[in-house]
Amino acid sequence: MTKLNELTIAEAARALRAREFTVQALWDACAAAAAARNPELNAFLEIFDADDAAIAAAQKRIDTDGSAAPLLCGIPLAMKDNILIEGKIASAGSRMLENYRATYDATVVKKLKEAGALFLGRTNMDEFAMGSSTEHSAYGPTKNPHDTHRVPGGSSGGSAAAVAAHLAIAALGSDTGGSIRQPAAHTGLVGLKPTYGAVSRSGLIAMGSSLDQIGPLAKTVEDARLLYEAIAGRDPLDATTIPAGLYPARSIPEKFRIGVPRHLLEKGVDADLRAAFDASLERLKDAGHTLIDIELPMSAYALAAYYVLMPAEVSTNLARLDGIRYGHAVRGETLLDDYLLSRTSGFGKETLRRILLGTFVLSSGYIDAYYYKADAARRVLRREYEKAFGKADIVAFPTTPSPAFALGEKSDPLSMYLEDIFTATANLTGMPALSVPMGFVERAGKQLPIGMHFTAPNQAEDTLFVLGTAVEKARGA
Repeated sequence: MTKLNELTIAEAARALRAREFTVQALWDACAAAAAARNPELNAFLEIFDADDAAIAAAQKRIDTDGSAAPLLCGIPLAMKDNILIEGKIASAGSRMLENYRATYDATVVKKLKEAGALFLGRTNMDEFAMGSSTEHSAYGPTKNPHDTHRVPGGSSGGSAAAVAAHLAIAALGSDTGGSIRQPAAHTGLVGLKPTYGAVSRSGLIAMGSSLDQIGPLAKTVEDARLLYEAIAGRDPLDATTIPAGLYPARSIPEKFRIGVPRHLLEKGVDADLRAAFDASLERLKDAGHTLIDIELPMSAYALAAYYVLMPAEVSTNLARLDGIRYGHAVRGETLLDDYLLSRTSGFGKETLRRILLGTFVLSSGYIDAYYYKADAARRVLRREYEKAFGKADIVAFPTTPSPAFALGEKSDPLSMYLEDIFTATANLTGMPALSVPMGFVERAGKQLPIGMHFTAPNQAEDTLFVLGTAVEKARGA
């Protein structure tokens, strides 16, 4: 019999309504698994005490409303440490905010509370979401449940590890350049980066404001859809959320035209991962979908543009954390010493690196040469994808060029940045993207998960869910 903490959202919701177990039993199973395995994985920075009132309220709602109760009612979820939960610490994986206790709920948290969801704990992350491995947390790295000598990906690696190890039923993360989809691929999960503005960023500690999106990490496409539908929607607290009718409605085809930019996969992708990607495409072709070769020449420059625009926004967003207005404070002999000591001891090396880079590209004499050119490239990239969607319904890539790498393997920042090569484009264009498991490859005697990545036009999340489900069926998942 499947252990309660190993259930999906859909399975747990059905069983709760069938009175097969209680909300308390489901919570206890997840909490026990988290307490037992978290010392090894470091997925959670804090496991919350049981909220007896919330558990009782969820049980009563299910007992009273039955099938009318939201499917998330009574489901224990993990939350990335940069999403505010009132009364809980939200450190963003940094010493700079280690004592910050949220005074209000993020909009996504409000919506989940309204649905009756429960919060199991806050998960580890790269500091201020700056990283692709969750090695840049001020509180130590998170380890991959499939091989604890390897990273789970990042920056939402704690959320991914918590779900993959069955410490929580599902989780929320944030995605700035692939920080949901990349760890999903490395841990065998489904990860969604929604359309920019589809989900409110109110209550998300900002990294890159034009790039960040909150999204789900889940065991199945159906679970990802349930979480997405619960948190999506217009929010008066976030002016960038999408008003109704902003993007044209798109019908979902019975058979998809899948665009494959093979010219971008010729170098840098591990041979066995590329073979698994090609095999997954062939299974979709056998199921009646059409594969179309497409050209995305500007995508070769997307990562370079991303690593100009993102640090610029980082520099701006983190300027307030100076030890004077907000954040970790260390006092020196002068006011300048206060700033220097507070920021150098409060921020980690990767965060300082990106702040310095962002300040440089925004500085007088360099903003024209770097920032404006990168922003222009972003606009060209959007047009390129819009043109591609005239031929194809979906664009497909491997999610990552390789499976999860060993802890400490990518000490060179540039090699780490290349992990985002296939995922950053969706953040630059604002389009939704989904990573779904496509199998395993072997490294050092371990079977490591790998992911298949789909990008769709703006607000075509339903299209992604349908094709993602088709991939699951083709794999026999």
